[in-house]
Amino acid sequence: MTRSTGPARAHPLPPPLDFGWRMRTLDTAQTSLHFRRDGLMELTIDHALLKNIHPAMLRWWFEGVHLDMPYAGRVYPRYRVWHPRDHIALTKPRLVRDGRVGEGAHFRIMEVFGRDERYRVDSVEYVEKLDDTGIRLVKFLAGVPVFSLEHWFTSVPGGTRYESQMLVGTSSPMFRRVLNGLLTRRVFPEAMGRAWLRHNIEEVGNFEFFLPDLWSTRSI
Repeated sequence: MTRSTGPARAHPLPPPLDFGWRMRTLDTAQTSLHFRRDGLMELTIDHALLKNIHPAMLRWWFEGVHLDMPYAGRVYPRYRVWHPRDHIALTKPRLVRDGRVGEGAHFRIMEVFGRDERYRVDSVEYVEKLDDTGIRLVKFLAGVPVFSLEHWFTSVPGGTRYESQMLVGTSSPMFRRVLNGLLTRRVFPEAMGRAWLRHNIEEVGNFEFFLPDLWSTRSI
């Protein structure tokens, strides 16, 4: 995931949607942020239990995250409902089959963590994995993987255990000495990583507000 280098006004942050939700706070999850020996910044989250949600529902959500959905008497882009404050847009992915996203697709993601313009993201990411066990997104720079985000879904009594890992940087011996410092100081620094931890805890927790009802009305 990369910070946007274009002008913010090109994709302005829309007004927040107010659904009356009380989003999860940072202390509801177990989190970590540290720098590995190879210079990668690693962030992890072990989220609180997602109640009444099972892994197939999460896979189905990500397959159709680019679509619209009815909620609170109106129709909204699903991506905006997912985080009503921070999300701007998710453009229609390339390599969509039968209206659904699968492995091999590309997402363009636009969001602003905490509505703080210092933490604006505009990034195209490759869907390397998407199934009932989780999703993995990878960002490439000149063919070199420089970012990955993986979520794991595990069925447990009462719902799903949801775990996340973000890696900023590359493990390539040829490029890591030059790239990793640049990426973790200027493109996605530690402060932005900490803003992401909060953002992701919020958006994952938000599934409980809408996903069970949306799943019950699914047609594709």
